[in-house]
Amino acid sequence: MNKKDYYETLGVNKDATAQEIKSAFRKLAKKYHPDNKETGDEAKFKEIGEAYAVLSDENKRRQYDQFGSAAFDGSAGYGGFDPGDIDLNDILRSVFGGGFSSGGGFGFDDFFGGGSSRTSSRAKKGRDTLVRLDLSFEEAAFGVDKDIELTLNDTCDHCNGKGGFGEETCDYCKGSGYVVTEQRSLFGVIQSRTTCPRCNGKGKKFKETCDRCRGTGQMKKKKTISIHIPEGVDTGHQLRITGKGEAGTNGGANGDIYFEIHVQESNFYERDGEDLTIELPITITEAILGCKKEVPTIYGNVLMDIKPGCQSGTKYKLKGKGLKVPNSLRKGDQYVRIKVVIPTKLSREQKKLLDALADTDLDNSAEFKEFRRHL
Repeated sequence: MNKKDYYETLGVNKDATAQEIKSAFRKLAKKYHPDNKETGDEAKFKEIGEAYAVLSDENKRRQYDQFGSAAFDGSAGYGGFDPGDIDLNDILRSVFGGGFSSGGGFGFDDFFGGGSSRTSSRAKKGRDTLVRLDLSFEEAAFGVDKDIELTLNDTCDHCNGKGGFGEETCDYCKGSGYVVTEQRSLFGVIQSRTTCPRCNGKGKKFKETCDRCRGTGQMKKKKTISIHIPEGVDTGHQLRITGKGEAGTNGGANGDIYFEIHVQESNFYERDGEDLTIELPITITEAILGCKKEVPTIYGNVLMDIKPGCQSGTKYKLKGKGLKVPNSLRKGDQYVRIKVVIPTKLSREQKKLLDALADTDLDNSAEFKEFRRHL
Protein backbone atom coordinates (compact mmCIF):
# COMPACT_ATOMS: atom_id res chain seq x y z
CA MET A 1 0.00 0.00 0.00
CA ASN A 2 1.30 3.48 -0.89
CA LYS A 3 1.57 5.30 2.42
CA LYS A 4 1.49 9.08 2.21
CA ASP A 5 3.54 11.29 4.52
CA TYR A 6 1.64 14.56 4.58
CA TYR A 7 4.21 16.22 6.85
CA GLU A 8 6.98 15.37 4.41
CA THR A 9 4.86 16.61 1.50
CA LEU A 10 4.58 20.05 3.12
CA GLY A 11 8.14 19.95 4.48
CA VAL A 12 7.16 20.46 8.13
CA ASN A 13 7.79 18.59 11.38
CA LYS A 14 5.11 16.46 13.01
CA ASP A 15 4.82 18.98 15.86
CA ALA A 16 4.35 21.92 13.46
CA THR A 17 1.82 24.55 14.49
CA ALA A 18 -1.23 25.39 12.41
CA GLN A 19 0.46 28.62 11.32
CA GLU A 20 3.63 26.78 10.23
CA ILE A 21 1.54 24.35 8.18
CA LYS A 22 -0.34 27.22 6.57
CA SER A 23 2.88 29.09 5.77
CA ALA A 24 4.44 25.98 4.21
CA PHE A 25 1.37 25.48 2.05
CA ARG A 26 1.37 29.12 0.88
CA LYS A 27 4.98 28.82 -0.23
CA LEU A 28 4.48 25.51 -2.06
CA ALA A 29 1.18 26.59 -3.64
CA LYS A 30 2.93 29.53 -5.31
CA LYS A 31 5.77 27.29 -6.45
CA TYR A 32 3.74 24.42 -7.93
CA HIS A 33 0.64 26.23 -9.18
CA PRO A 34 0.16 25.13 -12.83
CA ASP A 35 0.12 28.79 -13.86
CA ASN A 36 3.74 29.12 -12.74
CA LYS A 37 5.62 28.60 -16.02
CA GLU A 38 8.96 27.85 -14.33
CA THR A 39 8.10 25.41 -11.52
CA GLY A 40 4.41 24.62 -12.01
CA ASP A 41 3.44 20.98 -11.44
CA GLU A 42 -0.24 20.01 -11.49
CA ALA A 43 0.24 16.62 -9.78
CA LYS A 44 2.43 18.12 -7.06
CA PHE A 45 -0.02 20.97 -6.63
CA LYS A 46 -2.89 18.58 -5.95
CA GLU A 47 -0.67 16.53 -3.63
CA ILE A 48 0.14 19.49 -1.38
CA GLY A 49 -3.53 20.46 -1.46
CA GLU A 50 -4.50 17.04 -0.14
CA ALA A 51 -1.81 17.22 2.58
CA TYR A 52 -3.00 20.65 3.69
CA ALA A 53 -6.66 19.57 3.69
CA VAL A 54 -5.79 16.88 6.26
CA LEU A 55 -3.22 18.67 8.43
CA SER A 56 -5.16 21.94 8.63
CA ASP A 57 -8.21 20.11 9.98
CA GLU A 58 -7.76 19.38 13.70
CA ASN A 59 -9.85 16.21 13.64
CA LYS A 60 -8.37 14.78 10.43
CA ARG A 61 -4.87 15.55 11.68
CA ARG A 62 -5.55 13.67 14.92
CA GLN A 63 -6.79 10.69 12.91
CA TYR A 64 -3.74 10.81 10.65
CA ASP A 65 -1.32 11.09 13.60
CA GLN A 66 -2.93 8.08 15.27
CA PHE A 67 -3.38 5.73 12.29
CA GLY A 68 -1.30 7.20 9.47
CA SER A 69 -2.59 7.20 5.91
CA ALA A 70 -4.63 4.06 6.74
CA ALA A 71 -7.07 6.41 8.48
CA PHE A 72 -8.10 7.75 5.08
CA ASP A 73 -7.74 4.91 2.60
CA GLY A 74 -10.32 2.61 4.20
CA SER A 75 -7.84 -0.25 4.67
CA ALA A 76 -7.99 -0.31 8.46
CA GLY A 77 -11.71 0.04 9.03
CA TYR A 78 -11.63 3.77 9.88
CA GLY A 79 -13.58 4.90 6.86
CA GLY A 80 -12.39 6.38 3.59
CA PHE A 81 -10.98 9.72 2.50
CA ASP A 82 -11.64 10.77 -1.08
CA PRO A 83 -9.25 13.48 -2.33
CA GLY A 84 -11.95 14.33 -4.82
CA ASP A 85 -13.97 15.76 -1.93
CA ILE A 86 -11.30 18.43 -1.42
CA ASP A 87 -12.32 21.84 -2.71
CA LEU A 88 -8.94 23.41 -3.47
CA ASN A 89 -10.72 26.60 -4.46
CA ASP A 90 -12.04 26.99 -0.92
CA ILE A 91 -8.66 26.15 0.57
CA LEU A 92 -6.80 28.64 -1.59
CA ARG A 93 -9.26 31.44 -0.98
CA SER A 94 -9.05 30.84 2.77
CA VAL A 95 -5.25 30.92 2.64
CA PHE A 96 -4.67 33.72 0.12
CA GLY A 97 -7.82 35.71 0.76
CA GLY A 98 -9.18 35.40 -2.77
CA GLY A 99 -8.41 33.93 -6.16
CA PHE A 100 -4.65 33.87 -6.82
CA SER A 101 -2.63 34.51 -9.92
CA SER A 102 1.12 34.43 -10.36
CA GLY A 103 0.92 37.48 -12.58
CA GLY A 104 -0.66 36.33 -15.80
CA GLY A 105 -4.24 36.80 -14.68
CA PHE A 106 -4.86 33.04 -14.26
CA GLY A 107 -6.97 32.28 -11.20
CA PHE A 108 -7.59 29.09 -9.29
CA ASP A 109 -11.16 29.04 -10.52
CA ASP A 110 -9.88 28.96 -14.09
CA PHE A 111 -7.80 25.87 -13.31
CA PHE A 112 -10.44 23.99 -11.31
CA GLY A 113 -13.45 24.04 -13.57
CA GLY A 114 -13.41 27.23 -15.64
CA GLY A 115 -13.67 30.89 -14.73
CA SER A 116 -17.40 31.06 -15.27
CA SER A 117 -18.24 28.35 -12.72
CA ARG A 118 -19.23 29.34 -9.20
CA THR A 119 -18.17 27.41 -6.18
CA SER A 120 -21.27 28.52 -4.28
CA SER A 121 -23.40 26.21 -6.42
CA ARG A 122 -20.94 23.35 -6.24
CA ALA A 123 -22.03 20.29 -4.30
CA LYS A 124 -20.27 20.48 -0.95
CA LYS A 125 -19.95 17.83 1.70
CA GLY A 126 -21.51 18.56 5.08
CA ARG A 127 -19.44 19.31 8.15
CA ASP A 128 -17.96 16.47 10.17
CA THR A 129 -19.02 16.13 13.79
CA LEU A 130 -16.82 15.10 16.72
CA VAL A 131 -18.61 13.47 19.67
CA ARG A 132 -17.08 12.40 22.98
CA LEU A 133 -18.27 8.94 24.01
CA ASP A 134 -17.71 7.84 27.63
CA LEU A 135 -17.44 4.09 28.29
CA SER A 136 -17.06 2.03 31.43
CA PHE A 137 -14.06 -0.28 31.69
CA GLU A 138 -16.29 -3.30 31.07
CA GLU A 139 -17.93 -1.75 27.96
CA ALA A 140 -14.51 -1.01 26.50
CA ALA A 141 -13.19 -4.47 27.36
CA PHE A 142 -16.01 -6.51 25.84
CA GLY A 143 -17.48 -4.12 23.27
CA VAL A 144 -20.99 -2.71 23.27
CA ASP A 145 -23.72 -1.47 20.94
CA LYS A 146 -24.99 2.02 21.72
CA ASP A 147 -27.69 4.33 20.38
CA ILE A 148 -26.53 7.94 20.59
CA GLU A 149 -29.00 10.82 20.18
CA LEU A 150 -27.56 13.88 18.43
CA THR A 151 -28.98 17.15 17.14
CA LEU A 152 -27.57 17.89 13.67
CA ASN A 153 -28.28 20.09 10.66
CA ASP A 154 -30.30 18.06 8.18
CA THR A 155 -31.95 18.75 4.83
CA CYS A 156 -35.22 20.64 5.11
CA ASP A 157 -38.05 18.30 4.17
CA HIS A 158 -40.37 21.14 3.15
CA CYS A 159 -38.21 22.61 0.36
CA ASN A 160 -35.94 19.58 -0.19
CA GLY A 161 -32.92 21.63 0.83
CA LYS A 162 -33.36 24.34 -1.80
CA GLY A 163 -34.35 27.10 0.60
CA GLY A 164 -37.41 28.28 -1.32
CA PHE A 165 -39.85 27.90 -4.19
CA GLY A 166 -40.02 29.44 -7.66
CA GLU A 167 -36.32 29.41 -8.51
CA GLU A 168 -34.90 32.09 -10.83
CA THR A 169 -31.45 33.48 -11.71
CA CYS A 170 -30.22 36.29 -9.50
CA ASP A 171 -30.29 39.51 -11.56
CA TYR A 172 -27.72 41.24 -9.33
CA CYS A 173 -24.79 38.84 -9.86
CA LYS A 174 -26.15 37.38 -13.11
CA GLY A 175 -26.03 33.91 -11.61
CA SER A 176 -22.34 33.95 -10.63
CA GLY A 177 -23.01 34.17 -6.90
CA TYR A 178 -20.27 36.74 -6.32
CA VAL A 179 -18.89 40.11 -7.27
CA VAL A 180 -15.23 40.14 -8.39
CA THR A 181 -12.67 42.90 -7.85
CA GLU A 182 -8.94 42.77 -8.69
CA GLN A 183 -5.89 44.35 -7.10
CA ARG A 184 -2.14 43.88 -7.26
CA SER A 185 -0.20 42.66 -4.22
CA LEU A 186 2.96 40.84 -3.19
CA PHE A 187 1.47 37.62 -4.51
CA GLY A 188 0.55 39.02 -7.91
CA VAL A 189 -2.97 39.79 -9.07
CA ILE A 190 -5.51 38.86 -6.39
CA GLN A 191 -9.13 38.42 -7.27
CA SER A 192 -11.24 39.30 -4.27
CA ARG A 193 -14.70 37.86 -4.37
CA THR A 194 -17.59 39.25 -2.39
CA THR A 195 -20.60 37.04 -1.86
CA CYS A 196 -23.64 38.40 -3.59
CA PRO A 197 -25.77 40.06 -0.88
CA ARG A 198 -29.03 39.27 -2.65
CA CYS A 199 -28.66 35.54 -3.28
CA ASN A 200 -26.05 34.80 -0.59
CA GLY A 201 -23.69 33.32 -3.18
CA LYS A 202 -26.15 30.83 -4.66
CA GLY A 203 -26.52 32.57 -8.02
CA LYS A 204 -30.25 32.12 -7.81
CA LYS A 205 -33.12 33.32 -5.75
CA PHE A 206 -36.67 32.25 -5.07
CA LYS A 207 -39.96 33.96 -5.45
CA GLU A 208 -40.95 32.47 -2.12
CA THR A 209 -38.55 31.75 0.74
CA CYS A 210 -39.14 28.55 2.70
CA ASP A 211 -40.65 29.49 6.04
CA ARG A 212 -39.48 26.28 7.71
CA CYS A 213 -35.73 26.69 7.19
CA ARG A 214 -35.83 30.45 6.44
CA GLY A 215 -34.02 29.97 3.17
CA THR A 216 -31.06 27.99 4.51
CA GLY A 217 -32.22 24.63 3.15
CA GLN A 218 -31.38 22.98 6.47
CA MET A 219 -33.00 22.44 9.84
CA LYS A 220 -31.89 21.15 13.21
CA LYS A 221 -33.10 17.60 13.72
CA LYS A 222 -32.64 14.96 16.38
CA LYS A 223 -31.07 11.77 15.08
CA THR A 224 -30.37 8.46 16.74
CA ILE A 225 -27.02 7.04 15.64
CA SER A 226 -26.39 3.34 16.26
CA ILE A 227 -22.74 2.46 16.78
CA HIS A 228 -20.87 -0.75 17.57
CA ILE A 229 -17.89 -0.37 19.90
CA PRO A 230 -15.36 -3.16 19.25
CA GLU A 231 -13.65 -5.01 22.10
CA GLY A 232 -10.55 -3.49 23.62
CA VAL A 233 -10.88 0.19 22.66
CA ASP A 234 -8.98 2.69 24.80
CA THR A 235 -9.13 6.40 25.51
CA GLY A 236 -8.27 8.38 22.39
CA HIS A 237 -9.54 5.73 19.97
CA GLN A 238 -11.84 7.18 17.31
CA LEU A 239 -14.62 5.52 15.39
CA ARG A 240 -15.95 7.00 12.16
CA ILE A 241 -19.54 6.72 10.98
CA THR A 242 -19.55 7.72 7.33
CA GLY A 243 -22.35 9.86 5.90
CA LYS A 244 -24.31 10.32 9.14
CA GLY A 245 -23.08 13.83 9.97
CA GLU A 246 -24.51 17.20 8.97
CA ALA A 247 -26.22 17.60 5.61
CA GLY A 248 -24.22 18.81 2.63
CA THR A 249 -25.20 21.76 0.45
CA ASN A 250 -26.28 21.80 -3.17
CA GLY A 251 -26.74 18.03 -3.15
CA GLY A 252 -23.41 17.31 -1.46
CA ALA A 253 -22.95 14.22 0.70
CA ASN A 254 -23.52 14.29 4.43
CA GLY A 255 -20.50 14.78 6.66
CA ASP A 256 -19.12 12.08 8.94
CA ILE A 257 -19.40 11.56 12.68
CA TYR A 258 -16.28 10.81 14.70
CA PHE A 259 -16.79 9.25 18.11
CA GLU A 260 -13.79 9.85 20.37
CA ILE A 261 -13.60 7.21 23.10
CA HIS A 262 -12.95 8.01 26.77
CA VAL A 263 -12.69 4.93 29.01
CA GLN A 264 -13.17 5.06 32.78
CA GLU A 265 -10.37 3.49 34.79
CA SER A 266 -11.00 0.21 36.58
CA ASN A 267 -10.80 0.11 40.36
CA PHE A 268 -9.17 -3.32 40.18
CA TYR A 269 -7.25 -3.72 36.92
CA GLU A 270 -4.31 -1.57 35.89
CA ARG A 271 -4.32 -1.10 32.13
CA ASP A 272 -1.34 -0.64 29.82
CA GLY A 273 -2.62 -0.82 26.25
CA GLU A 274 -4.01 -4.34 25.87
CA ASP A 275 -2.18 -5.68 28.95
CA LEU A 276 -3.70 -5.80 32.44
CA THR A 277 -2.11 -6.06 35.87
CA ILE A 278 -3.62 -6.97 39.24
CA GLU A 279 -2.09 -7.20 42.71
CA LEU A 280 -2.45 -10.53 44.52
CA PRO A 281 -2.08 -10.50 48.32
CA ILE A 282 -0.65 -13.68 49.89
CA THR A 283 0.44 -14.60 53.43
CA ILE A 284 4.02 -15.14 54.61
CA THR A 285 3.54 -18.89 54.83
CA GLU A 286 2.06 -19.03 51.30
CA ALA A 287 5.09 -17.10 50.04
CA ILE A 288 7.54 -19.40 51.85
CA LEU A 289 5.91 -22.72 51.09
CA GLY A 290 4.26 -21.92 47.79
CA CYS A 291 0.60 -22.50 47.04
CA LYS A 292 -2.15 -22.52 44.46
CA LYS A 293 -4.29 -19.37 44.27
CA GLU A 294 -7.49 -18.65 42.42
CA VAL A 295 -6.92 -15.48 40.41
CA PRO A 296 -9.62 -13.31 38.77
CA THR A 297 -9.36 -12.32 35.10
CA ILE A 298 -11.87 -10.48 32.93
CA TYR A 299 -12.73 -13.88 31.40
CA GLY A 300 -13.24 -15.68 34.72
CA ASN A 301 -11.11 -17.13 37.52
CA VAL A 302 -8.02 -19.24 36.85
CA LEU A 303 -5.86 -21.37 39.19
CA MET A 304 -2.25 -20.20 39.40
CA ASP A 305 0.81 -21.83 41.02
CA ILE A 306 2.83 -19.68 43.42
CA LYS A 307 6.36 -21.05 43.66
CA PRO A 308 7.96 -21.62 47.10
CA GLY A 309 10.06 -18.65 48.25
CA CYS A 310 8.05 -16.18 46.24
CA GLN A 311 9.08 -12.57 46.90
CA SER A 312 6.84 -9.54 47.20
CA GLY A 313 6.78 -7.75 43.82
CA THR A 314 7.25 -10.93 41.77
CA LYS A 315 5.18 -10.91 38.58
CA TYR A 316 3.48 -13.88 36.94
CA LYS A 317 2.09 -13.72 33.39
CA LEU A 318 -1.23 -15.17 32.32
CA LYS A 319 -0.89 -15.28 28.54
CA GLY A 320 -3.86 -14.17 26.49
CA LYS A 321 -5.88 -13.01 29.50
CA GLY A 322 -5.58 -9.32 28.67
CA LEU A 323 -7.77 -7.17 26.44
CA LYS A 324 -8.48 -7.88 22.82
CA VAL A 325 -6.76 -5.64 20.28
CA PRO A 326 -9.57 -3.80 18.40
CA ASN A 327 -10.36 -5.28 14.98
CA SER A 328 -7.88 -8.12 15.58
CA LEU A 329 -7.85 -11.67 16.95
CA ARG A 330 -4.84 -10.92 19.17
CA LYS A 331 -5.20 -10.48 22.93
CA GLY A 332 -2.89 -8.96 25.48
CA ASP A 333 -1.68 -10.62 28.69
CA GLN A 334 -2.57 -10.29 32.35
CA TYR A 335 0.17 -9.84 34.91
CA VAL A 336 -0.22 -10.84 38.54
CA ARG A 337 1.97 -8.86 40.93
CA ILE A 338 2.57 -10.62 44.27
CA LYS A 339 2.18 -8.68 47.51
CA VAL A 340 3.30 -10.51 50.65
CA VAL A 341 1.12 -9.19 53.47
CA ILE A 342 2.84 -8.84 56.86
CA PRO A 343 0.40 -9.48 59.73
CA THR A 344 0.07 -6.69 62.30
CA LYS A 345 -1.56 -8.86 65.00
CA LEU A 346 -0.48 -12.35 66.07
CA SER A 347 -1.96 -14.88 68.48
CA ARG A 348 0.26 -16.29 71.25
CA GLU A 349 0.67 -19.56 69.38
CA GLN A 350 1.62 -17.80 66.15
CA LYS A 351 4.20 -15.69 67.97
CA LYS A 352 5.79 -18.81 69.53
CA LEU A 353 6.09 -20.41 66.09
CA LEU A 354 7.74 -17.32 64.64
CA ASP A 355 10.13 -17.05 67.62
CA ALA A 356 11.18 -20.65 67.00
CA LEU A 357 11.63 -19.91 63.34
CA ALA A 358 13.75 -16.86 64.15
CA ASP A 359 16.21 -19.06 66.10
CA THR A 360 16.84 -21.11 62.94
CA ASP A 361 18.96 -19.77 60.08
CA LEU A 362 16.83 -20.74 57.10
CA ASP A 363 18.08 -18.18 54.63
CA ASN A 364 21.36 -18.81 52.84
CA SER A 365 20.44 -16.63 49.85
CA ALA A 366 23.04 -14.63 47.97
CA GLU A 367 21.40 -11.40 49.11
CA PHE A 368 21.84 -12.23 52.81
CA LYS A 369 25.38 -13.49 52.28
CA GLU A 370 26.38 -10.26 50.52
CA PHE A 371 24.80 -8.18 53.28
CA ARG A 372 26.55 -10.12 56.08
CA ARG A 373 29.89 -9.70 54.30
CA HIS A 374 29.71 -5.97 54.96
CA LEU A 375 28.89 -6.31 58.66
